Amino acid sequence: MAGVSQATTIGIRRARPADLPALGRLGAALLVVHHEFDRRRFIAPGADPEAGYAWFLGTQLESDDAAIFVAADDHGVMGYVYCGIEPHSWKELRDEAGFIHDLMVAEHARHAGVATRLLDEALRWIAARGVPRVVLWSAERNAGAQRLFARAGFRQTMVEMTRELTADAEEEGR
Repeated sequence: MAGVSQATTIGIRRARPADLPALGRLGAALLVVHHEFDRRRFIAPGADPEAGYAWFLGTQLESDDAAIFVAADDHGVMGYVYCGIEPHSWKELRDEAGFIHDLMVAEHARHAGVATRLLDEALRWIAARGVPRVVLWSAERNAGAQRLFARAGFRQTMVEMTRELTADAEEEGR
């Protein structure tokens, strides 16, 4: 597919078990791109990341504190957002918050407003639960995602820093 045509009707809905193969493919793509951003910080895809991610997201489908929404048209699922409610955390110095865990859109469907629609749906779901704020993490090298989140009203509040403690990391210059 060369892209999403203007005539294509894209619906946003809750994910269901039949979506898990597509969610596994998209989640695996998310995993791969993050691993490519920083091979030491993000886990390696492994032998079958599609099955692993499909299994994981399948465990979240019935959770009261999580939701997965998909963007789909007549050709299938083209993106998803996985969000949840996280309790008050002394460790993270924050009150209860919504959390955007994953947001991924297939390459052919990008720049057509799909990510914005998925994010908006997640924000509506979180707001309906009376949660005071939404938090998310974005890979430092993922400038496109950061622009999307800034347009949606997110502000930068924390900077994650990582240091490797293995001998291999020391040889690579940390």
